[in-house]
Amino acid sequence: MIDVKLGDSTVHDSQYLLGIDGGGTGCRARLTDFAGKVLGEGVSGPANLALGLPIALESVMTATREALTNAQLGEKDLKSVHAGFGMAAGNVPKHRQAFERAALPFLSVSVRSDAETACLGAHAGQEGGILILGTGSQGVVHRNGTFTTVGGWGFALSDAGSGAILGRAAVRRAFLAHEGIESHSALTECIMTRFNSDLSTMLEWAESARPADWAEFARWVFQYSDSGDAIALELVRENASGAERMLQRLLTLGAERIALMGGLARAIRPYLSTDFDDALVKPMGDAMDGALILARQAAGLRTLRSEEFS
Repeated sequence: MIDVKLGDSTVHDSQYLLGIDGGGTGCRARLTDFAGKVLGEGVSGPANLALGLPIALESVMTATREALTNAQLGEKDLKSVHAGFGMAAGNVPKHRQAFERAALPFLSVSVRSDAETACLGAHAGQEGGILILGTGSQGVVHRNGTFTTVGGWGFALSDAGSGAILGRAAVRRAFLAHEGIESHSALTECIMTRFNSDLSTMLEWAESARPADWAEFARWVFQYSDSGDAIALELVRENASGAERMLQRLLTLGAERIALMGGLARAIRPYLSTDFDDALVKPMGDAMDGALILARQAAGLRTLRSEEFS
C-alpha cells in the first residue's frame, strides 16, 4: 500500500478523489486515486442548482454511485472520498451555500461554478481564461488566485456568440425573408419548411421556445455556411463578432491564454480574427478535471503537473 503525505499526517491510498460536473442537461462524475488514475465514471440527469437542491443532490449521488460501482467500490467508501464540485448556478451564493450545507456523505467538499472548474481544467489549475460557446456563452479568467466572469447571464440579456443567439438570428432572418423584408436563401427556405412556411406556426413555437430550442438552428447555419450560403455566412460572421468581443474583454482582464470550449467552439474557430491566434490554446482538460483539482486541494495534495494531467 502506497502512503501519501497529507499535511502533517499520512493518508493511505484507501482514500479517493471525486470530480463532479453538474450541468443543466446532465451530471458527470469521475473517481480517481491520489495519483490521478481514473477508477470509474458515472452520469445522471440535470444538476443545475437553480433547478432546486433535491434535484441537484439526486443527480450528484446517482452519478457518484455509478462511478463507485464502476470502480468496484460501494456505499461505505463514500466517507473516504474528497469531492470537488463544479455546479451550474454555483456562482449564485444562495445556491452554493445551500449545497454546501447539505448532508453530503463525503470526507471533504469543495464547490465552485461549473464555469470556474472548466477554467481550472482547461489550464491544469494554472492561470488562464476560457470562453465557453454552447447553447449559452460565458468567459472566465483565473488570475492571481481569483476568478472573474464575463457573460453567462442567460439568453435574454447575455450569451454573445452562443448557439441560442445564432439560432434565434437565423429564425428571425427566415421570418423577415418570408415577409419580403430581407432576401431569401437556401437556409431561410429550409427554416421556413420546418414551420410549414406558416408564420402563425412559427409564432406559436417561438412563444414557448427555450434557449436550447433556438440553438438547434445553429447547426443548420453552420451546415449552410460550409456550402457557401450567403445569409448563413453573414449570420456566422456576426456571431463570431460577438465571440470576439468576449475574447477581447478576457484579454483586457489579463488572460494571456484562452481556451475555447463548448459545442460551438470548433465550428466558430475558423471565423475568428487571426488577431486572437496567439492567445487561443487547446484546453488541457475539462470541467471534471477542474473539479478534481478542487478535490486535490481539499485533500491537501499538490496539483498535478501538466504532463501528468489527464
